[in-house]
Amino acid sequence: MYERISTLVVAIATMVLAGSSAAIAQQTVLDLTHPIPTFKATEGDPSKADTTQPWLDSKAIPSFSSQAALSLSKFPTNQGFFDLDAIMLGGHHGTHMDAATHYVNNDETQQPGNPKADQRKYLHMLDGKDLTGRVVLVDLGARVQKELDKNGGKPSPDTSVTDFSNASNNVVGAVDIEAVRDKLDNGVWIVINTGWSQFYFQGTDLAKDPYVNGWNFPGITPAAVDKIIEIEEAKGIRINGLVAEGIGVESGESSRGEDESWTNSWYAHVVGFQRGWKIVENAADLAQFTTVNADSCTLVVGAPKWVRGGGGPARVLALCG
Repeated sequence: MYERISTLVVAIATMVLAGSSAAIAQQTVLDLTHPIPTFKATEGDPSKADTTQPWLDSKAIPSFSSQAALSLSKFPTNQGFFDLDAIMLGGHHGTHMDAATHYVNNDETQQPGNPKADQRKYLHMLDGKDLTGRVVLVDLGARVQKELDKNGGKPSPDTSVTDFSNASNNVVGAVDIEAVRDKLDNGVWIVINTGWSQFYFQGTDLAKDPYVNGWNFPGITPAAVDKIIEIEEAKGIRINGLVAEGIGVESGESSRGEDESWTNSWYAHVVGFQRGWKIVENAADLAQFTTVNADSCTLVVGAPKWVRGGGGPARVLALCG
């Protein structure tokens, strides 16, 4: 009798494992990450990249951080050696995730009941639930491409040529968030496909690069941010965060603000981080979500776990199916 039970248990376990393996094999894995270019360190200063000495095919990209300096050393054995590397890398370079501590509000923008920056989670405090979650896709790809087609498929900083201002239909508005209201729940990631990563950093001048386009690019508007908060409050939920292809998750107009002093800029950062949102920026090829059932996808953000980090480069994946 015991032998029969044992045989039955083994058979059931085998079937379960086989089913799990088959399910994993059927999953589609999307890589949503740009490579980070690296350069040899400047002689005498290992913290500074020498952009005249790239590793492999690296090309410098504009950033709020310095370029990545990669130094190599060897650990020999009788069979060869280990290739050891040390890197000096900005926390917000390339595809990266901002933790909720990334923005420190002043008294005027700190909302009652929300934790201040030093009371929020730094990178090393984030757990698995903070870094994973169901994908809710907001797809602007067709609208953005239609606007670009007016100029031969190229972005123009002149909004009379290609318009990505907050008043246009080519950014994420409140109506786009309302359209996914039923999908919003605790721990989801709102992923914004604009197709903009096709322009990812082509030069060395931040403001003039087509990716930034004179601060005229698609993204989320203040009205859309307010709509997310309205839905969160109505449902009693908190999303995990936002994912976008731009240098910021906001539209160019919202990122730049009202003047040269960045007045009233970066609204999703100023408001969302107080609520514990995380933000993934410079994501790569979010149009991949249109080739799968986006509702079946789970986002995985491989963020570094360094102590007191306000953000860091991340390998961002989606498991779909």
